Order: sequence, then C-alpha cells, then structure tokens
Amino acid sequence: MDITPRQLEIIEAAGKILTSSGVSGLTIKNLAKEMQFSESAIYRHFTSKEEIIVAMLNYLADSIDQRLTNVTGSSDPEENFKAIFTEQFRFFKNNPHFVVAVFSDGLMEESQLINETILKLMNVKMKHLMPLIMEGQQKGIFTNAITTEELIHIVMGTFKLQMFKWRIANFQFDINRIGANMVQSILTLIKNK
Repeated sequence: MDITPRQLEIIEAAGKILTSSGVSGLTIKNLAKEMQFSESAIYRHFTSKEEIIVAMLNYLADSIDQRLTNVTGSSDPEENFKAIFTEQFRFFKNNPHFVVAVFSDGLMEESQLINETILKLMNVKMKHLMPLIMEGQQKGIFTNAITTEELIHIVMGTFKLQMFKWRIANFQFDINRIGANMVQSILTLIKNK
C-alpha cells in the first residue's frame, strides 16, 4: 500500500484521537482540529472516516508483514516464534494507537470494509505463524497433539487477549515484559516435553 507522508500524519493523528476519545470521537472535524488543518485539507487525502481507518489498518498489515519477514531468519522455529512476538510487542509499545484501532469499541460495527480489513490483518499474522508452527511440529519441537490451525488460534487468541488487557489498562504496564512472559507460557504449553 502506497501512503504519502501527509496521509501517514493523518493516520497517526486519527490514532491519537482513537486513543483519547474512541471511535465516536474520530470525526473529520476533530481530526482537522487536532492537525490544525481545515476539514477540506483532510478530504484532499481521504474521502471519509472509514477510508482513514481502513488506511490505518492496511498500513498496519503491511508493516506487520514487513517486520515479521525481517525477524524470522533463524532456522529454529522456537527462536522465530519468540522473535515474532518480541517484535510485535516492541512495535505496539511504540505505537499504541494501532492497538486502539484494532480493539476500539464499535469499530467492527462501522462497516463491512473495516471488518474485511481487520480480517486481512489477521491473515498477515497467520501467514507468518502457519509455516513456523508447521516447521516446529515437523521438527518435533512443537506438539502434534493439536492441529496447526488450532495452535494458531490458541496463540493468536492469547496475543489478542494480552493486547486487549494492555489497552483497557490504558497501557500502564510493561507490555514487553508481560508479553515475554506470555510467550514463554505459550511455548511451555505447545512444546513437546
């Protein structure tokens, strides 16, 4: 997805509003005020609030895809597993507005397009986890007692719950430390004994 520097500024300002005011607070009027722009200046880059949210989620999906590709160079599935989550926690700690975008109350009720974009985001994560977990199972590192798909659901569900807890705690705990503990707990559960 090609995004201009100005569109990225708008997305980041939208994220700031989502963080402070939720989906209902994200309006073109509030966004223009936050950026000290006119509303028409916002409309030159995006046609609607929905388009801004979709751009934000697409930007996040592209970022995740690129970052996870860069951190999974080891031949050890366990190391790659840790690297994926360490990178995700690092990124979200520095960009909490993306957590808010994914977990905002009412966001999924906004539109079918937003739902499809959230699904794309989940598929990007699965694209990186699926071969890693399969490889770990084939090498006897991860359990085969549970299917790859079920392991992915367990892992992704645990990650989402942790991010949701961090969000509702208003980002007040160390997500890197708690996240590392979560990853170790998951590995304890999915590794062959």
